Parts: sequence; structure tokens; C-alpha cells
Amino acid sequence: MKRMLAVLAVLGMPSAALAQTPCLTTSEAESITLVAFPDIILETGRVCTTLPARSLVRRTSGPFISRYQVEADRAWPAARAALAKLSDPRLSMLLLQSDFARPLITSLIAPLIVGRVQPSDCGTIDRLATLLEPLPPRNTAGIVVTSLQHLKAEKARGVAAVRDVPDLPVCSAPRS
Repeated sequence: MKRMLAVLAVLGMPSAALAQTPCLTTSEAESITLVAFPDIILETGRVCTTLPARSLVRRTSGPFISRYQVEADRAWPAARAALAKLSDPRLSMLLLQSDFARPLITSLIAPLIVGRVQPSDCGTIDRLATLLEPLPPRNTAGIVVTSLQHLKAEKARGVAAVRDVPDLPVCSAPRS
């Protein structure tokens, strides 16, 4: 789960700036996650070369990656708005409205997350991908964001195991 925490860290904002920045709602965070998923999956496949070629994360085409790409395309307008919410207004006007914004952002996010993957993680990643495959991509994004919210709450409570979780601008999960 920690590897997915870096999804939003691409914004490159220092922790002090994040404390003053509005947080992302669950829906906004899920949109950014959806946009990043195809590149994260493809990059993971490039890193996890010890996995069989038939592994979901090793496939560069097919129904699995296509479903995530379709959802990434649908999520881009909401993700762009969420990124603008966290950005300097001058940056959002110049960069986020450009055709280069999405590939630039995803090219930064994927290596940031996948760069933390160790070869020993690949079997677990393959198992998770296989278990998550039947779910709609939006549900998978929801699992990631809910996990981020949980880890953030645990860090705020002082739980040592999550001490290294980055301070990300994801709003706390609603209490039920």
C-alpha cells in the first residue's frame, strides 16, 4: 500500500506547503489515481521481469490494461481539476490546460511509485493485480484512496509502522 502513497506526491510540494493546501476529496484523489494507473501498471511490468510474460502487469496490451486506460481517459477532466486545486493558479493555467500535462504528470508519477518496487515485491504485486482484475478500475482506485486515508489517520495517531508515509493532501476518510 505504501507504494501507492506516492501517487499524489508528484505534485512536488513540500510538507509545509501541503499543510496550507486544501485536501483532495475522495473522488478527486480517485480521479488522479485512475489517471496514473495505466502508466503504473506498464512501468511495473517493465520492472518485474522475473514474472511470467502472462502476468497481468507484464502485459502491454489486452483487456486488463485497456479497461484502465478507458477509465483514465474518463477521469482526466476531474483529475486535472483536482491538480489545479492544489497548484499555483499560474501553473494550472499554463500547464494543466496543455495537451502535454497528462503525459508529463503520469510520466512523473509512475517511476516515483514503481521506483520503490523491489524484485521481491513482484510476486505480491502480481497476486494483488490478479485479485483486483475482476473489479472495475474505479473500485481499485477507491481501495487505494481508502488505504491512503487509513494510513494517514494511523500516522496522525502516532502509529510507528506508518511513520514514513508521506504527508499527502488527501482528506480524512468520513467517519461512519
